[in-house]
This record gives sequence, structure tokens and C-alpha cells, in this order.
Amino acid sequence: MPLLINGERIELARPTGDMIRAYPHLEEKAKLLRSQPAQIVEPKGLLYVQQREFAVTTPKDGSVSILGSDDATTCHIVVLRHTGSGATCLTHCDGSDTEAEVSLIMSSVKSFSNTAGYGRLEVHLVGGFNDDRQLSQKLTNQLLRAFDLQPDDVHLVTFCVTELNDREEKDTHFPIIYGIAVNVKTAEIFPATFPEKGPDEDLRSAHVLTGATLTNIYDAKLEQLHIGPYFWRPFPHVDFWLEQDDKQILQNLSTSPLAEPPHFVSHIRSTLTFLKEHPFPSRSLFPDRKPRIYKKNEEGLWEQVCSDKI
Repeated sequence: MPLLINGERIELARPTGDMIRAYPHLEEKAKLLRSQPAQIVEPKGLLYVQQREFAVTTPKDGSVSILGSDDATTCHIVVLRHTGSGATCLTHCDGSDTEAEVSLIMSSVKSFSNTAGYGRLEVHLVGGFNDDRQLSQKLTNQLLRAFDLQPDDVHLVTFCVTELNDREEKDTHFPIIYGIAVNVKTAEIFPATFPEKGPDEDLRSAHVLTGATLTNIYDAKLEQLHIGPYFWRPFPHVDFWLEQDDKQILQNLSTSPLAEPPHFVSHIRSTLTFLKEHPFPSRSLFPDRKPRIYKKNEEGLWEQVCSDKI
């Protein structure tokens, strides 16, 4: 069944600008979202989702109340929620395999929801801007098409992407919102930044840089974060990249060099250093082929648990 706005099927053949004009409430909602200052989300109760990761949980979760992600330039952050069960998924998409990714998050939310009962599936799309290479526009179109191909009705509720998330400064375009969070209990979605992006931030980033596919990182039934096991080959030319200056890293390892947040280069350097230190993760990180498992402690922070205790 199709992707719907106000109960009507979207005509995907027409440009998104025409769609925005046809449904002015979407533009109003995007304007309202853009006008909110980004909230700083502390680690307590937070599950941070990196690029090419997703997590799904329900309001019954006693450990996680907020799902969030940021540092999206041409990427889009997608929130899919079933209004009946409250099952909520957040993912950070970069266009690597959009159709397969949408199918994956659809099935993950439906696994927590009795879709034959009351409620409906709602999707919220945030991110991107008017970038020179039109990567944001391409990803917006891919996501709309992928949701339209799903067997279930999906209602587009928030559409704050590409031209609706763009600002211009001295002839350079930037995203307005780089990150969002969703409160799993209340369904509120708001612009957000995250001082803590862990656990295992470098390990998870290394997984993406070496070509990961979209990965589910959370077991909501056990309330456990599962990282890995991840395996990769030695990263090509890692020493060369670590010797480059900031400008070279920015120009060559970003899809949108002028619009990246200020910590982009230090983040990439940290990830490259991690890849240099762990050329064979099967030996140094995952010798037992088991994931690194975390649970929230009494302070609401992630704490690693030994796999033999599970």
C-alpha cells in the first residue's frame, strides 16, 4: 500500500516542491521544527544511533526513553512509529541501500505492533539541504519511493528535508537541523545535539567507514545494546590519510565539506586511528565472535556486561 498524506496517496512523479505546495501543513510543521533550538540530550536514558544503524523500542522500555542521532548533512534521519503500540524506530540513512533499509525498519516496527489492531504507521523525515551535488534531493526521493513501495499504509507526518531544511549564508548552503531525538514515551520529536555518542563510538564509526550495511544495535526485549561482532580488512592507505591535513580529509572524506559540523575532521581522524590500531578485529576486538553487550545501569548510563552472565 502507498505512502499517504492526509489519507491521499502521494504523486511521486512530481517534484517535491510541488508536493510541498500541495500540502502546506507539511511546510508549516517543518517551519515549526526548524524554529526550535537544538536541545542538549544527556546520556541518561539515551540510545544514540550512528550512521547506518537503527534501533527500535517501545514505551514499555525501562532503560531507554530517548532515541537520537546527529551530524547529518546530506544524510536523513528517519523516525518510524506505530501509533497503536508506540513502537518507535530511529535510523540514520545515507543512501547506501535505501530500499532494503526501509524494508528492514518497517519489519522491525511491525514486529512490536499488532498492525491488524488499532493505530497506524507514521514516518518522520528530517535532514539534508540544498547541497551542490544534490545528494540530499536524491536521498529524499529514494526514501519517498521506498516507503511508497511498502505493503502497508505509511502516513508521512513530518517532512523537514532538503529544501525545507536549508539555510544560505554567503552563497553557501547548510542544513538547519543536523540532529533530532524522539521521546519514545511521548512521541515528541525535537532538534537535538548529543555530548555523548557512545558506547564504542570509534568502533561503530569504523564499521561504517569500512562499508557496513544497516545494522540493528538494540534488543528491546532484553533492553541490551549489541555492538558487533564486526569484521573488516585492513583499511587501505590508512597511514596516508592520517598524514593529511584537515582540509584534505574534509575535501575527500565528506559528501558536503563546507557544511560539516566543526568536529568532523577530529572524528574521522579518531576513526582512522582506531582502524590502524585494529586492522584485524577478529583478533583484537571479537576473538570469541560475540557482540559487546551493554545495559543501562542505575544511573541510566551504558555499562558493558560480560557475555557469560547473559
